[in-house]
Amino acid sequence: MSDDGHYKPEEAATIFPDGKLARPLVVGTVPRGGRTVTDTIYAVTAPTTAPAASFPFPLDRAGLERGKQQYEIFCAVCHGATGDGNGMIVRRGFPHPPSYYLDRLRKAPPGHFYDVITHGQGAMYSYGDRIVPEDRWRIVGYIRALQLGDPKNDGLATTPPEQRK
Repeated sequence: MSDDGHYKPEEAATIFPDGKLARPLVVGTVPRGGRTVTDTIYAVTAPTTAPAASFPFPLDRAGLERGKQQYEIFCAVCHGATGDGNGMIVRRGFPHPPSYYLDRLRKAPPGHFYDVITHGQGAMYSYGDRIVPEDRWRIVGYIRALQLGDPKNDGLATTPPEQRK
């Protein structure tokens, strides 16, 4: 009982010919709700191509309404109802996300937001397993609509001085 025979992560093992205990994914593995894995080193890979410059399908009013609904469920708690980065969780001490009205985010392609929702970034974790791909694009469409709604807001009014760049 004192030696239960389990291995520690990254420990060498003699039971496999390559001497590694950690096994690579089988090429062609499809993560739940994701793309086929082509790189055997990583279970989840960040995009290796440039972010999509356009939406993969046209967004209509119903699509934007669905995007708004999903945004309010998953995003507004941190990013705020208007996208200024001043959501309820932030007001209670969570790190302040950037405002969607910053120039660099206004100029970012739609695929950037999709990739961040899918893979996470900074303090934001991945929503790839929580939000279906079509709804991720609808959220991106809603973010674009928010950005059109207040062109003079650069986010500085609600961004703490120490985080302004």
